[in-house]
Amino acid sequence: MRLRLATRGSALARWQADWTARMLGQLGHQCELVVVTTSGDRLQGQIDAATPQGLFTREIQAAVLAGEADVAVHSLKDLPTQTPDGLVLAAVPPRATAADVMVSERFASIDALPQRAIVGTGSVRRRAQLLAYQPKLSVAHLRGNVDTRLSKLGKRDYDAIILAAAGLERLGLSGRITQRLPTEIMLPAPGQGALGIEARADDQATLAVLAALNDPETRAATTAERAMLAAIGGGCLAPVAALAEARGDRLRLVARVLSFDGTQMLQTTVEGRLAEAEELGRRAADELAARGAAELIAQTRGWLG
Repeated sequence: MRLRLATRGSALARWQADWTARMLGQLGHQCELVVVTTSGDRLQGQIDAATPQGLFTREIQAAVLAGEADVAVHSLKDLPTQTPDGLVLAAVPPRATAADVMVSERFASIDALPQRAIVGTGSVRRRAQLLAYQPKLSVAHLRGNVDTRLSKLGKRDYDAIILAAAGLERLGLSGRITQRLPTEIMLPAPGQGALGIEARADDQATLAVLAALNDPETRAATTAERAMLAAIGGGCLAPVAALAEARGDRLRLVARVLSFDGTQMLQTTVEGRLAEAEELGRRAADELAARGAAELIAQTRGWLG
């Protein structure tokens, strides 16, 4: 079968699409990439609460819906929890590491950063957790692809930057990692480290092919994380973090919501069966909501405009 895979054009997005094509090739299918420029690629300013969701995904989804491609390959953490009509999340392959990391050319760890050290990140989630752990830090906005962020660090614009470990590892840049941040300090974004592969809901032949790439444990873990995010109503730009881990037929989900400045943090842990992933996510959201999560998210929207 010949499949057209829609993807962004960044080095990391191309790696993800190439990996998907390679896995499908091993199953006997031919693939070609359809590179799509998204709104997020064109945006020059800061991404904040006023920015529409799906910034890096909706044009890719539109290409599949229009029949210009058969498959959409995304970073799952960028994919809104609401799937457009006509598409389905066909596969979530085995997850890479979900962790965040610090990269610095001068300091060996987050604890070694001096007072007012400038740490770059484009994520409200990372900002809030950094300030919760080390209020002395100065967190500065940083966006762009991996190479762009690393180059800004090299120019000494920042003392350190925070990135997803998976992106560096996939691009062969593991050697740039200074410190892997423990989840006690930095819980990842829902779906971080995983790919989300979509196809048209009525394309049964393609769905059958993609099913071979799905990893049940990763699918259950990310389902729980994304169900929590959907139920809490924060969207991917809010200071919401989650990580679910499977152990046999059991699933453990840790979820966290913070204020924009990191001075307030709510966390809950829920456990249950793998088959209850979506229910676990909703339960975690309910527990956080009962303790004031909506107010913290609303405060963040106020900070960001």
